[in-house]
Amino acid sequence: MLRWTVPLLLLYVALHPKSPYLFALRTLETPLLVAVSGLVWWRARGRCGRREGGMLGAVLLVVAIVAIGNEAIFRRQRAEVLAADAAARTLGQHFIVGYIRFDEVAMLAERGLIGGIYLGRGNVRGRTLTAIRAEIDALQDLRRRAGLPLLIVAADQEGGSVAHLTPPLTELPSLAALVEAGTDARLEARVRAYGETQGRGLAALGVNLNLGPVADLRPLDGGPVFDTHTLIRRRAIAADPVLVNRVIGSYGAALMAQGVRPTLKHFPGLGPVMSDTHHFPARLEKPVELLAASDWQPFRGAAQSGAAIMLAHVVLPEIDPALPASLSKAVVQGVLRRGWGYQGLLLTDDLTMGAVYRLGIGNATVAALDAGVDMLLISYDPDQYYRAMYGAADALRRGTLDPAQLAASRRRIAAAADMPPGAVRMAVARSL
Repeated sequence: MLRWTVPLLLLYVALHPKSPYLFALRTLETPLLVAVSGLVWWRARGRCGRREGGMLGAVLLVVAIVAIGNEAIFRRQRAEVLAADAAARTLGQHFIVGYIRFDEVAMLAERGLIGGIYLGRGNVRGRTLTAIRAEIDALQDLRRRAGLPLLIVAADQEGGSVAHLTPPLTELPSLAALVEAGTDARLEARVRAYGETQGRGLAALGVNLNLGPVADLRPLDGGPVFDTHTLIRRRAIAADPVLVNRVIGSYGAALMAQGVRPTLKHFPGLGPVMSDTHHFPARLEKPVELLAASDWQPFRGAAQSGAAIMLAHVVLPEIDPALPASLSKAVVQGVLRRGWGYQGLLLTDDLTMGAVYRLGIGNATVAALDAGVDMLLISYDPDQYYRAMYGAADALRRGTLDPAQLAASRRRIAAAADMPPGAVRMAVARSL
């Protein structure tokens, strides 16, 4: 039985191609599968009987064929996306993507195949603020020359443990640390000063959308047992929605004054959730009546403040028992658009996270766009963008997606990208 462990593992990997969990091995994935399959067969051929050897050889041959076939499919899909037909150009504005190679993201930006970029650790590590800003300016210049809306430039700069642009940006504590320092009348002034410092730094880099603040309420219990990334207990500002509102209101206004739009995350709230959505499906079992009175209060002010809202990959069974909020028309249209009257920018959490990636990234993309989500975030594993766009473009050509809804969404995106150009320029001038 032990001799079957590696072949079955290889078969599993081959049947789940381009997994985000194997992103570090992406360029070697297919040749490794083929080479290891051949090595296993060579070593096992004289150690088992004819029947078992035949079965083992068949499995390993399937691994090699499937791996090569999946690589060919991915390359074909990528080539079709880069051909930039009408469907792809129509949908491009809805994607925010991370990137590794500047030449590749520049090509996507210039052809109108993306609407935004995600700036992460890999883009800034070891680089100066001036060099990073020059790269962002070059991308925006490409957009201007192509007659396209400016790119949304997004970053995850919460402060504290989530500060992906530090360095070169100044290290700052979490917003929760400001609350822990005191909740007296001077709290708002401390938060505004904090937001101004952070906003100036982000604007200096060319960032116009910060994926923060965390508006989830701090859980009173220990949170999920296996939690490697969400860590809301550490990141959340407080457990009291009134106190959270005080902080995010002052922070968001300070950020907006520097030309950087805040994003309230992660609706419908991760505080009561007992799974890490980076890896596992998650459900928010708390009754909607209680959510409306507590967890949702910090999100209700988004329309007035101009903040975007990030949707979590969490099923809200009382509203939609089948799909997570990030893909749910009942949540997006029923709760946020019609129920709250929120007409601001809605974006998903990263679509490469386990809670939705398991549904197939093409399926998740189509569901999110069909629900009316404005922007789809693919930050960790940029290769997934091609699969997502391919699926979305195919759905648009088949008439699955509503062109009028997409057009309204793109108007919101264009308004967010241009917000407010004067403030951005002034913030940059002060920071450089």
